[in-house]
Amino acid sequence: MAEPRPRALALRTRLLTAMLVPLLAIAVLLGLAGATLIADVVRRTNDRVLGGALGAIAETVEVERGEVTLDLPAAAFGMLENSERDNVYYRVAVGGRLLTGYADLPAPIPGALEIDTPSFRFATYRGQKIRIAEVRRALPRIAEPVIVQVAETLDGRAALQRRLMIALLVGEIVLVGVAMLLIRPALAWSLRPLARLRSAVEARDTRATPDLSPLQTGPLPAELRPLSDAFDHLLARLDAATAGVRRFTADASHQMRTPLAVLKVQVALARRGEPQALGEIADAADRLERLVTQLLALARAEEAGTSPPLERVDLREVAVAVINRRIAQAIEAGVEVHLDAPDGAIIIAGHRTLLFEILSNLLDNAIRYIGTGTMVAIGIERAADVISIAVADDGPGIAEGDLDRLGERFVRLQTSVGQEGSGLGLAIVRSAAQRLGATIDFMNTRPGFRVTLRLAVAPDHAA
Repeated sequence: MAEPRPRALALRTRLLTAMLVPLLAIAVLLGLAGATLIADVVRRTNDRVLGGALGAIAETVEVERGEVTLDLPAAAFGMLENSERDNVYYRVAVGGRLLTGYADLPAPIPGALEIDTPSFRFATYRGQKIRIAEVRRALPRIAEPVIVQVAETLDGRAALQRRLMIALLVGEIVLVGVAMLLIRPALAWSLRPLARLRSAVEARDTRATPDLSPLQTGPLPAELRPLSDAFDHLLARLDAATAGVRRFTADASHQMRTPLAVLKVQVALARRGEPQALGEIADAADRLERLVTQLLALARAEEAGTSPPLERVDLREVAVAVINRRIAQAIEAGVEVHLDAPDGAIIIAGHRTLLFEILSNLLDNAIRYIGTGTMVAIGIERAADVISIAVADDGPGIAEGDLDRLGERFVRLQTSVGQEGSGLGLAIVRSAAQRLGATIDFMNTRPGFRVTLRLAVAPDHAA
């Protein structure tokens, strides 16, 4: 029983999380920045009003008959009135002597004030936080400086800041809420092509026969096109694989029918006591074995899907192994076999099994059809970036009209009439060459016939 797949978050949940978390983080950052800005604006605005009241009082300070006089304007205190009824305090002193106001109002630090330059600071007075505006004035004929201070409690400022913060918070909540309401339908609209792709795949399960044609999904976003193309590529490879299975089944059922019928007839004759029937049965079994072997070799050569990993292959070793495999057949047929190759290993990156199948079938065809007293040579040549493998004989060659048909399945040429065979040898060679990415040429050499396989050598294997 297959292990259950680990569950993962739904794509919609992932997208919602990926959008809402940054949105909430931005909202928090904007809230902090807004709170800082609001506090600064409230302070500056109220300080401007407090400074105005300070200036109005300071302007009334004058010198008459050598004495400092003051006329407190009612408007100076009127501009500080607010709905929170903040307490307002003031103090006017000449040096250390109080002229008017609250004597215990926190005095400025000596030397901290510049002449005619208002200064603002926070302090605590009578158990409350207050904001003090103060200025130092130098009057003619008065040796000591005049200090003017105006202060107010912070209830009005706090109320104004609180109202602005509430407005900011409500605005952010509304903004995030509207964004959350709009994100869900936006996600549904964005994921609609994915749902269309899923429907196109699921629709294949409702059909009686497998449909391996490309998906019909209509236009897809750029992010989904690679997925759709990869799935179509997988379907194409699967279609090729199933086509190969169907072709193999059809070929096997068609080609094996005759030798099986012969076997049945010869078995019936053997049961009747016909002595030659046993020899015919052995011959039919050999032909059937050869046919099955070639059908399997053709299926391997035409196998669809990912090619096996490249391996280091010694072409000379493969050629020697093929000759050793076919030497008994060559001796029986009266054919001489030669190997013409440079000394030492000839290493390429390839697939040993496919190369062995190619050379084995080419040598088998040559031995079968060129006749007694002839010769077959396997030659290997290396160029700068190409290795050529040729199987040449000095037999009668191929009829010119048959050259274009070489490599077709189950094709029997004029020169093979009267010889045993299934017409699969060169089909195996051509299919294996295609899988190797090699080119193959057939040529009459008068006398004889030559098949040349050319393999490109990768730079790191060219030495």
